[in-house]
Amino acid sequence: IEKFEKEAAELGKGSFKYAWVLDKLKAERERGITIDIALWKFETPKYSVTVIDAPGHRDFI
Repeated sequence: IEKFEKEAAELGKGSFKYAWVLDKLKAERERGITIDIALWKFETPKYSVTVIDAPGHRDFI
């Protein structure tokens, strides 16, 4: 997260540090919107979690 925080701050988008975990495209980071679907899975001792990030901007629905 520290890496994303630094990169986001350099582009003047410090509040986007958590979004950048899944937003990998340069255009997504520059524009601050999700363009492509991203999926991240992880497990805890009790749960299996899937995080899905999908475009919500009207240009990509």
